[in-house]
Amino acid sequence: MLSDQRVDDAQRRTALGEFLRTRRARLTPTQIGLPAGPRRRTPGLRREEVAVAAGVSTTWYTYLEQGRDIHVSRIVLECIADALHLNQDERLHLFLLADQSTTATPSLLPEETIPAAYQLVLDGLTEYPAYIRGRRMDILAWNKAACAVFGDFALLPHRERNFLWLIFTDTPFRRLFVDHAGLAQEMLEIFRETATRYMSASWLHEFTDALSQASPEFRQHWQGHNVRRKSYGAVSRELLHPEMGRLVFTIAGFQMSGDPDIQCCIFTSTPNSETATKLRQQLHSPAPL
Repeated sequence: MLSDQRVDDAQRRTALGEFLRTRRARLTPTQIGLPAGPRRRTPGLRREEVAVAAGVSTTWYTYLEQGRDIHVSRIVLECIADALHLNQDERLHLFLLADQSTTATPSLLPEETIPAAYQLVLDGLTEYPAYIRGRRMDILAWNKAACAVFGDFALLPHRERNFLWLIFTDTPFRRLFVDHAGLAQEMLEIFRETATRYMSASWLHEFTDALSQASPEFRQHWQGHNVRRKSYGAVSRELLHPEMGRLVFTIAGFQMSGDPDIQCCIFTSTPNSETATKLRQQLHSPAPL
């Protein structure tokens, strides 16, 4: 039986090969300074074209895509990243996949316990919807204002109390967001950056397999291997609520102390704005009998 470390290495190399194949599939020869040549049966670059552009042998690059156990220097990785026109997030992802020393290999989902103090902070944000999201995109904690906008997370089955599940399946949560398709793709790309550090974990494969079965859209995007890092800058989201109508929020994201994979998301609105007024009225309206 292979040791856990050898299994982790094999999975990492397999993911590296899949990532490289998807990156070259999106390019054309002219994009890397090569003649267009005859029409191709499949889109993208050939392996030998990437190798030429990166200044490495075709055999060596082929071994890399095949997941062979070969040593990869940082200089060569930089050349491959340049040849494939990788952006900054994709470069970091490439190095994480290729460099064993930077890849975490936990076999279980680390415990995600939200201290009581954090729940008190959420509850104190009386007119700002807020929730805390874990490394698997599970919704771990939330406040009353979040329930007013998104629905009561406590009523959802545990598996579905997950941002990716809610945004990739046909749910009222998904339908709230005007650009739900764009948001889904963005959040999946952020999730892949985190998931790279847990490739050998059973929880990751169980979760992605289940969501792939539930959502063809997720399955398609997951196979694309696109990646981006979390952004802690403020971003805007437009929602269309069935009762409150159009809502516009600016989201402030904060990393939970001691764990970069757990994030607090606060949906803010300008004081006395239309969104703030609607939400305040919703929160203070009497409950139906």
